[in-house]
Amino acid sequence: MSSASPGGRPPQTPPRTGGLPVPPSPPGRRHWLADLAWLPGQGVCRDVLIEADGDRFTSVIPQTPATPKTPPATERLRGLTLPGFANAHSHAFHRALRGITQADRGTFWTWRERMYEVAARLDPDSYLSLARAVYAEMALAGVSCVGEFHYLHHQPDGRPYADPNAMGRALVQAAAEAGLRMTLLDTCYLAGGLDQSGVLPLAGPQVRFSDGDGWRWAARAEALGPDERGMLSPHARAGAAIHSVRAVPPEHMHAVVAWASRRGDPVHIHMSEQRVENEACRAVYGVSPAQLLYDEDVLGPRTSVVHATHVGSADLELLGGSQVFACLCPTTERDLGDGLAPARPLAAAGCTLTLGSDSHAVIDILEEARGVEYAERLARRSRGHFTAEILLQAATSAGHTSLGWPDAGEIAPGAWADLVTVSLDSVRTAGAADALALEAAVFAASATDVRTVIISGRDVVRDGIHQLIPDVPAELSRTIRAALS
Repeated sequence: MSSASPGGRPPQTPPRTGGLPVPPSPPGRRHWLADLAWLPGQGVCRDVLIEADGDRFTSVIPQTPATPKTPPATERLRGLTLPGFANAHSHAFHRALRGITQADRGTFWTWRERMYEVAARLDPDSYLSLARAVYAEMALAGVSCVGEFHYLHHQPDGRPYADPNAMGRALVQAAAEAGLRMTLLDTCYLAGGLDQSGVLPLAGPQVRFSDGDGWRWAARAEALGPDERGMLSPHARAGAAIHSVRAVPPEHMHAVVAWASRRGDPVHIHMSEQRVENEACRAVYGVSPAQLLYDEDVLGPRTSVVHATHVGSADLELLGGSQVFACLCPTTERDLGDGLAPARPLAAAGCTLTLGSDSHAVIDILEEARGVEYAERLARRSRGHFTAEILLQAATSAGHTSLGWPDAGEIAPGAWADLVTVSLDSVRTAGAADALALEAAVFAASATDVRTVIISGRDVVRDGIHQLIPDVPAELSRTIRAALS
């Protein structure tokens, strides 16, 4: 792959605090003693003494029960301790749709119209408030890093805000205030769709998504101010996204890929979520979405294809040969009736699987993980396609790597100091033997069983309570009502 591949109304004001937030200084040296912890290459180990200095682990020693020599102020972690989860695909504002799109029958496309209605109402301040509550819900579920697929760029009439990146900065600020790290996947979205007749013009709320062309998208994205490593702030980094072959004509894709390649940023794209997308792509361009992306040099080891629900054998060969990540979102895919993603064929072809909660029909990465295995069981009428460990790798190290954080997602020296404890004595997990703790977490536990979340060495959730936003349900209620009014 070439080096360019990744693989009127006055403007409203930007978010109230302005600029990109800088999180507080990292904490000092800390110690934890985990009853059980999942360690790379070792599996589940007992009595694991974990040390961090600031935001990084410095020492991880299993089989170290408490003794008088245990460092003072060592904190006990009950249950099963895991690395922080990566939510590799999120549309924060979709959270406002939970429940309301179930009120009547419909299709993916009628659901999309309801989504557009919400998209039309948000401004930088309301988006900050809503996203902060959604990211706090993610933290309660054990998510330490989110990949936000962001295309709500401009005012509802399509004109830029005074700061053209006011909406993106609101999301970065929301993640900081909720305690998460983030990859802002700034998304190029230029067309209203694709059908048998060709590329459709933007319509209605879609006009606020577009920068006009790929190069103007790149100029605006660059104005976010990423440094030479792609960092926007200590807790956030930049990434790029091509919305889909429906929304970005191929002649504009190179600008996105070239912008991301300058710093080695990740590139994400929705691909083959619906059969109608494949049919339209073949009618207009004569090839499948996967082939089109391959021909335009979009696919590569830094690329994540999201969904990949309807792919054939030739597509699998292209995707696997390009070493892409395949981000599966089982709860959204089943909610929208997309179909069952071919997880086993994707993995067998050479794709690395990751997970996302996408539309946030639920926010529960453990549910996403087991959903991958359960979809395979339904499709093949047999069990045992993915082990709990493989599914957790998708939820942790693989997901973080796909978002440009390869040194996160493991409890190991040098890695980001992210820890998630899952209760093993709830009504869902009680009775599981220590030797089966991983299986109990993946196939029985839920987000409700997450008790402690430590992100970058800081306590974000203790005893199931968010430490920065104590009443997350109230914040969700308030901000969702505002988004829907």
